[in-house]
Amino acid sequence: MRKGDEKMKIKPLGDRVLLKPIEAEEKTKSGIYLPESAKEKPLEAEVVAVGKGEKVNVKPGQKVIYESFGGSEVSINGVKHIILDVKDILAVIE
Repeated sequence: MRKGDEKMKIKPLGDRVLLKPIEAEEKTKSGIYLPESAKEKPLEAEVVAVGKGEKVNVKPGQKVIYESFGGSEVSINGVKHIILDVKDILAVIE
């Protein structure tokens, strides 16, 4: 990011997508609070941006389930995001 830029924007290349993970619940449905160590790595995310590759079949705003060990974590304006190949997206949540 250049000096003076207020917000950083990232545009994925090729068949990659930029996801914002949906954090796991801190509390179970029965009301039990989970410590950080007991939470599962989030597998759900919102699509933020998509590359222009031929295999990209998701759109910004959609919620998806992705492969747990896929992609690279990046921080954008202090918020954790993931850039991953579209093949690591397992499903679209409707």
